[in-house]
Amino acid sequence: MEALAKDQSHVAVLTENSGPVGGRQTDIGTIPDGWDVQPLSQLLDFQNGFNADKSSYGSGVPFANVLEVITRDRLTEADIPGRVTVNASQLQAFLVRPGDILFNRTSETQDELGLASVYVGNAQIIFGGFVIRGRIKSNRLNAICAGYLLRAPSVRRQIVARGQGVVRANIGQSELGSVMVPLPPTHEQTAIAEALADTDGLIEELEQVVLKKRKIKQGTMQDLLSGQKRLPGFKAKWTQAYLGELCTLKSGDGITSRSIDKQSPYPCYGGNGLRGYTRTYTHDGRYALIGRVGALCGNVNLVAGRFFASEHAIVATPNEGISVDWLALLLESMKLNRFSEASAQPVLTVKKLEKLEVLTPGSKDEQAEIAHVVADMTTEIDALEFKLVKARQIKLSMMQELLTGRVRLV
Repeated sequence: MEALAKDQSHVAVLTENSGPVGGRQTDIGTIPDGWDVQPLSQLLDFQNGFNADKSSYGSGVPFANVLEVITRDRLTEADIPGRVTVNASQLQAFLVRPGDILFNRTSETQDELGLASVYVGNAQIIFGGFVIRGRIKSNRLNAICAGYLLRAPSVRRQIVARGQGVVRANIGQSELGSVMVPLPPTHEQTAIAEALADTDGLIEELEQVVLKKRKIKQGTMQDLLSGQKRLPGFKAKWTQAYLGELCTLKSGDGITSRSIDKQSPYPCYGGNGLRGYTRTYTHDGRYALIGRVGALCGNVNLVAGRFFASEHAIVATPNEGISVDWLALLLESMKLNRFSEASAQPVLTVKKLEKLEVLTPGSKDEQAEIAHVVADMTTEIDALEFKLVKARQIKLSMMQELLTGRVRLV
């Protein structure tokens, strides 16, 4: 339901752009005067990660694996959910120290292969078998700056080109070691690292605020939709009812993919939400839509205006005395995908949904006020999400300028 900005730039990987003004030409492009180019083998000592028996997982020390490395360019122990039991010698051999750089050595896609993440935590952690640890052996490389430098276009292009494999992309220590890295002077690396780390700090702070607000919203929804907490001024008794007694549930109409495009005036909704746009519409007004078929069946959208509901969506039309905003909120909270039936792909049936029992506020006004309270919280979260998107965009722009030398801090 929430119109959140679906920004996926948790991981900063830059796009190619023009290089610095002036400078000198190298095998990896133009670099600024005073910068150098070095192979990673001269800067890092590499080691593959730890493989354990299945029985060892679930408790013990934090265990950094591929997902954490891919999704974060800086890691702390708080980012690592996995745990594994190891003995003292294994802990010593596979320990990740602050400033160590982790690379994922396997990926389903070439573009995510060999992404680098620097460990900035203090707790003892180890790294998994699908990860390569790079430990800095040269005082010419600043660890924090390295986490950013290794995601620069000139470096990523080389890593991706060295990937091997058909089903999965893989890269080894020798291939990583041959990657050439643009190397600013150490004092400039420090300045770059400080500037980008400040931006990361802002991003992390916003992420924590958004997470906190989401939890508060979730708790508020549970309290208000269950009747455990009543809003001031409402005393009417709540009643138990079947969902089919509150609204009419009906699948949408058939439509071919050729009738859906990006330019037509009316949105078309299917099993996974918005499919595109079409020239005709089936409904005009405010309705709750439920995804009926597909991986995301059970998703709920509150839709207003003219739209086309396809046969893969269920339209919920509220009965007299039922607030459509409250109804959509209720449907979202019910996690309807739990009730999907197994087939070639998950599917929800109107018959099953109609028989679900729900608790209903005694008046439409109370329903509307519940929806209003939650909507205000959603608006606040949306605003924070927008700030988070902008902060990530600023970081990407800063990286593009600083890691190519187009902007010099010293």
